[in-house]
Amino acid sequence: MTDSESPKPTEPRLSASLILVNSHNEILLVQRNPQARSFAGQHVFPGGNFEAEQDTSLEWTAIRETFEEAGLLLALSDTSSTLLDIDFTQAREAVHGGQTTFSTFLTNNNLRADVGALMPFTTWVTPPSSARRFRTQFFVAFLKDSRSGGLYSGKEEHLPTPDGGQEVIRTRFLHPESAIEEFRTGKIGLFPPQYYILETLRPILTGSSNTENQRNAVQMLSRAAFGRMVINPKLFRINNGVDEAFVYEGDELRGGPKGRLHRMVVERKGVPFSNMNLRRNFDLFTQCPVEVHISKL
Repeated sequence: MTDSESPKPTEPRLSASLILVNSHNEILLVQRNPQARSFAGQHVFPGGNFEAEQDTSLEWTAIRETFEEAGLLLALSDTSSTLLDIDFTQAREAVHGGQTTFSTFLTNNNLRADVGALMPFTTWVTPPSSARRFRTQFFVAFLKDSRSGGLYSGKEEHLPTPDGGQEVIRTRFLHPESAIEEFRTGKIGLFPPQYYILETLRPILTGSSNTENQRNAVQMLSRAAFGRMVINPKLFRINNGVDEAFVYEGDELRGGPKGRLHRMVVERKGVPFSNMNLRRNFDLFTQCPVEVHISKL
């Protein structure tokens, strides 16, 4: 087959994913069903595809998918007494099963999706060589105290639950350090975007109690170029062909300054990724490469 006859890459499908942080600096991870078409058996942040017929924004998509996959709802209400009367389990099953829309559920219960709580935290585009491609906008949000007016399935202490195996078989909060350690010891599987984001948050979310300074640091990162950074991974063989690496924007191999590193060195032994090592030597707040033209909905 000549180059002119090569199949064109599939168009990436818009999707969204939510990095949800609780008061203990733990992040919500869900384990995908081993039979799932995408990320089978892997631990990911809750998320899914943008559905034009029911989602008004990618923030909306992230909130809806988190509700469907983990049973946690990020919403606001003007009548707190109503919140305790909602049967979240039944509503979640109805939304996930298509018996009702997420919008109808919110409207019927005088709720509003808390899209303002979500902060952009990079966008990732699946390489052209993949048959199934996504352009995923990641968002980060902090669980609020139940007294603040935010609703998270009634209270912050509510534990996430899997969706009965439809897409997710396990849900839990893990500290970034613990998640990375479990990956390194083979207890859980991760893909490069999730590992990259966990490594980014690991030095910020230290300790077991969330602080205002930590929340401000994450917010500043989101508002800086990092939050708008679009990552289009390209696969390279490095170190004389010995190692395999996904090389990202700004790396010296992608036209960045000599010595600039922005890459994920990976190993694949019997699983999608058996080991990963993020090599990044620039300031996240001031030197992140940002795509000039970012497609909008």
